[in-house]
Amino acid sequence: MVSKANRPLSLSSHAFSTLSLSPVLLDSLAQMGYVDMTPIQEQSLPIILAGQDLIAQAKTGSGKTAAFGLGIVHRLDPARWVVQALVVCPTRELSEQVAVELRRLARSEGNIKVLTLTGGASSRPQVESLAHGAHIVVGTPGRLLDHLARQTLDLSAVHTLVLDEADRMVDMGFFPDVMDIVEACPTERQTLLFSATYPDTIREDVDHLLKNPAMVKVDAVHSDLQIEQHFYEIDAARRFEAAASLLRHFQPELALAFCNTKAACADLAAHLRHEGFSALALHGDMDQRDRDDVLVQFSNHSSTILVATDVAARGLDIPSLSMVINVELARDPQVHIHRIGRTGRMHENGLALSLCDPEERYIASRIERYLSEPLHWDALPKPSASVARPAKAPMVTLLVLGGKKAKLRAGDLLGALTGDGGLTREQVGKINITDQVSYIALDRAIARSAFPRLSNTLIKGKKQRMKLL
Repeated sequence: MVSKANRPLSLSSHAFSTLSLSPVLLDSLAQMGYVDMTPIQEQSLPIILAGQDLIAQAKTGSGKTAAFGLGIVHRLDPARWVVQALVVCPTRELSEQVAVELRRLARSEGNIKVLTLTGGASSRPQVESLAHGAHIVVGTPGRLLDHLARQTLDLSAVHTLVLDEADRMVDMGFFPDVMDIVEACPTERQTLLFSATYPDTIREDVDHLLKNPAMVKVDAVHSDLQIEQHFYEIDAARRFEAAASLLRHFQPELALAFCNTKAACADLAAHLRHEGFSALALHGDMDQRDRDDVLVQFSNHSSTILVATDVAARGLDIPSLSMVINVELARDPQVHIHRIGRTGRMHENGLALSLCDPEERYIASRIERYLSEPLHWDALPKPSASVARPAKAPMVTLLVLGGKKAKLRAGDLLGALTGDGGLTREQVGKINITDQVSYIALDRAIARSAFPRLSNTLIKGKKQRMKLL
């Protein structure tokens, strides 16, 4: 434990130490490297700690989870094994990210239980875990309603309700479910609504959700020093070719490509694969297992390009994303800003490229007015004889049909693969373990040739079914 006297000092008025947080919590923040607040934390935390309802407009990656998380932990009573805070998220991925951050923040406060309730997983273990009590629940609307209907979830002691990515829940048609969940919470509570945008559809429900809320908006316009934007006028019929040309020219390690429809996502991903890129599509028609497969392959560098719709990509937190390419322009300038904000995070530089056919010029003009500065227009790069077919992603993902329920741990998998499997530690990349399956990134150069031996390797004394994705 870092003593109060030895805690890193900041004389800045933006320091967490200026807040009315407990010394123990401030010590914990210092150990985590949190000294100065981000803009959203600086504007929202005094309101949250004062117990007032809040509407906060801030993009993913702005530090909003720590803002509402500190408010929750500050009010929590560890001795009461009842659900005291509820965070509603649109997706399983965002729920898990939020739960991880809340556990980190609550570490100094004793035995705090943060429980995730989402679809895509069996509800039985969730029911058993709820029966033993929890302090904080993070979940998706459908699964939360399911537990409320079964009477396995009691929200009568909730003092803090957080609606995270509220606009995304509107986009996905979840907001009626959210309103039903709100009805199960006490009327005397604090409600915090976080949203990247603030559409009219949310404004209509605010009076039913919040009482005299304060409003905070963090400017989402990004600095040119961090995100370099380029616009290209293209022939609409050659849009996919133009996207491939830019990807060949810039050769990003990881790129997120946006299209406006599910069909365009699938078609672009297929076109890029035909051109030799490691590309996968992410859209709303995918079931949870397929979605997990795609996201893991992108995050562990088994795929270099993820093609997604706005709805499918919202809530994803992808560190070190080197490029965003708007293959089709977003019609709303705020959505455009939200898209390009995926790159250039944590003081890294990012590249944002946008394709625009002549009929979309009016959309580009809207973005220009919103940014209050001229757009940077470029000609498409000319094909270079020195650029051959794109390099494949460096890794391939091995799917093992066993996970946490089979008592598999990362050490078990790594030990088996580098023992009887014959691999070196350097040939094994990121390992992700879910309840039912495990994903292991393998060096692409050896993955195919090593697979026959790996498939016969015993893991914890048992042969596991596996396949290469």
